[in-house]
Amino acid sequence: MADVSVVLPSVLQPLAGGQSVLTASADGALTVAGLLDTVTGDYPALSRRLRDETGAVRRFVNIYVNGNEIRRLQGLSTEVLPGQEVLIIQSVAGG
Repeated sequence: MADVSVVLPSVLQPLAGGQSVLTASADGALTVAGLLDTVTGDYPALSRRLRDETGAVRRFVNIYVNGNEIRRLQGLSTEVLPGQEVLIIQSVAGG
């Protein structure tokens, strides 16, 4: 059994108890949606920041699986294999 790592940017770390990486155990492939459900289970504020009330990834949040943006793959149905890394980047607007 291998873990899947979810790397969080510093702006999201306070919503995850200060952690920069969240991990989930994976016996086989997970979807991005299933992975997010698992790693945000204890962090509802983080879950709300990443996805809207319909479960869709928020517009200003980009999620990468092994360097590929999930919107260019299968979105939340994108497969994540054990040992892969998922990177979450939140766009920050300036003014």
